Amino acid sequence: MDTITLDRTASGPAPVAPAPDTRASSSPARGRLQRLWRGPEQDPSWARPALLGLLFTTALLYLYNLTASGYANAFYSAAVQAGSQSWEAFFYGSSDAGSSITVDKPPASLWLMALSVRLLGLNSFAILLPEVLMGIASVGVLYAAVKRWFGAAAGLLAGAVLALTPVAVLMFRFNNPDALLTLLMTLGAWATGKAISEGRARMLVWTGIFLGFGFLTKTLQVFLVLPAFAAAYLYAADTTLGKRIKHLLLAGLAMVVSAGWWVAIVELVPASMRPYIGGSQTNSFLELTFGYNGFGRLTGNETGSVGGGGGTGGNWGSTGITRLFDAEIGGQISWLIPSALVLLVVGVLLRGKAPRTDGRRAAYIIWGGWLLVTMVTFSFMAGIFHAYYTVALAPAVAAVVAIGAKEAWDARSRLLGSVTLAAATGLAACWSFVLLSRSADFVPWLKWLVIVVGLTAAVLLLVIDKIHAKAVPAVVAAALAASLAGPAAYSLQTVSTGHTGSIVTAGPTVAGANGGPGGQGGPGGQGGPGGQGGQMGTPPQQGTGTTGTGTGTTGNTGTTGGTGTTGTGTTDGTGRGTGGGMGGLLDASEASPAVVAALQANASSYTWAAAAVGSQNAAGLQLSSGEAVMAIGGFNGTDPSPTLAQFQAYVTSGQIHYLLASSGAGGQSGSGTASQILAWAKANYTQVTIGSQTFYDFTQPLTSGTASSTATS
Repeated sequence: MDTITLDRTASGPAPVAPAPDTRASSSPARGRLQRLWRGPEQDPSWARPALLGLLFTTALLYLYNLTASGYANAFYSAAVQAGSQSWEAFFYGSSDAGSSITVDKPPASLWLMALSVRLLGLNSFAILLPEVLMGIASVGVLYAAVKRWFGAAAGLLAGAVLALTPVAVLMFRFNNPDALLTLLMTLGAWATGKAISEGRARMLVWTGIFLGFGFLTKTLQVFLVLPAFAAAYLYAADTTLGKRIKHLLLAGLAMVVSAGWWVAIVELVPASMRPYIGGSQTNSFLELTFGYNGFGRLTGNETGSVGGGGGTGGNWGSTGITRLFDAEIGGQISWLIPSALVLLVVGVLLRGKAPRTDGRRAAYIIWGGWLLVTMVTFSFMAGIFHAYYTVALAPAVAAVVAIGAKEAWDARSRLLGSVTLAAATGLAACWSFVLLSRSADFVPWLKWLVIVVGLTAAVLLLVIDKIHAKAVPAVVAAALAASLAGPAAYSLQTVSTGHTGSIVTAGPTVAGANGGPGGQGGPGGQGGPGGQGGQMGTPPQQGTGTTGTGTGTTGNTGTTGGTGTTGTGTTDGTGRGTGGGMGGLLDASEASPAVVAALQANASSYTWAAAAVGSQNAAGLQLSSGEAVMAIGGFNGTDPSPTLAQFQAYVTSGQIHYLLASSGAGGQSGSGTASQILAWAKANYTQVTIGSQTFYDFTQPLTSGTASSTATS
């Protein structure tokens, strides 16, 4: 710290300027770069370079092979395309530029991708780049949040664990809303920690804002972290109880405002002046929020769903405390969960005598509460549940592992500390061995290396305070390597492979894993409702790959094949199916050049170049042609939109050119509107075959003696 000496004269003491900081640069720009590289003065000299190295490495990992996923989830990519063409579609999150219906989530994540597409054009890189940037930002924010009370080393460990969590690697390279949701929850945890330190409302209000925009990303799921954040501030903030309660109320108001402005507009605008709210049965965002996307996910009672779970998970896997460790979920997120739970318990015990305002204990409440509440919810929710949802656990697991390891390391001279370090390392190695064993053909030697190195390091950690100081770094490095080798291998496999469709998982094929309703198909095709339904996003290439298909009966899958109803698709030259499965319910197919040409012909004369039942069928046509395609019935084809009368009015006024005749309502419940529309079109308009697909041409009404089917090229 600089000191000030006093020169006592008749006029009184006068401060003498401190010696100049010799580290400062004469160039302001150069000085800023130096400060960016050095970081805060209280940090170790290695901290900022190490952080920048971590972020750079994360960027390389997440950007590698990014465009292999093409349009990834075509359902959302079509909405991104629409938002890049129409500001109305942008605001509402419509599936098409004509704004007939929205996706079944709020639009916040679509906004970022649509802006990227407006800037860079419609392509895979423009759609997925924002997800990568959100992943890098999440790693940085988590580092800052953990570093606040546990130091730079713990922050780096937390960031590295998050960056290498397989499901995080998947979702920070995929265009589902989960990437933005994870970033916003992590920002909320960071802001809550800062608010606890300051005991002021300002940062807690930011927590409310982050959670509010999290609601506009994936509705009620963001509130799983709310109990932990509120409890931590109410208990530990450095201010009076009255002010703590007042600050929480202000944060709650900020959350309501930051989420409610959009909800209020959507609910107040007359239904005739906005798109139908996809996923709802009454054209209400509130019904969607509390029904299909809300309590229905917990109970399994989801009207319009592709298959609810009932009381035991049904098509979405068995519920129960072991769900996150089973074949479907385990390799996505659970690598370090057993270690995290041990470290959480011991960490809380070690902070037992700390004062109320102890920041480290507050951190255990924030991250431990996040972890436990979300784990319990995911384990027992009976409705729609996908493995990739568990990315919401990744920051909490990473933080608890890092802060618990730091706490135990500080207490390593005590038996409790050394035993905890050894137990956490041993558990990580043993559980990695189990997870790696589920994929027998995936790097088969790795599990043996992990178990040997991990258990050796665990034994040495028991006596860490007694071994030579020069050997300590090697023991720590071995423990970290054994703990992270498994998820790192899964992550590398994930970035080496493209992922498309509505149900995606990280890592290699796992024996016994389901893929949603029916299960995930094996290599060579993933048809049927349980598979990914093929590939979308890159044009098919010439090749000799086998046709993608998936067949099977209800039940668990093996390492090959799929389950559920039969799905078929064409080859893309790599053995991956392109399309197929429940009428395109789970993925979109690439339209042929003939279909693209037909949709683009005179397209400016129509609001919608075509219509198709189900959002994925519509998305395939829309992304291929660049023209608006109406998704009848929304994602599942089960939403009552448009009604038959509305559709007839659109056709009569010349707003729709074609209707895909081969599309079928893939959903298992909901309205029969789609079937009514198809039956009406069949009875009144000519069928035309374009390429290999059949459409109803609304410029060719049937008349007495007119053939019902013609062919065009």
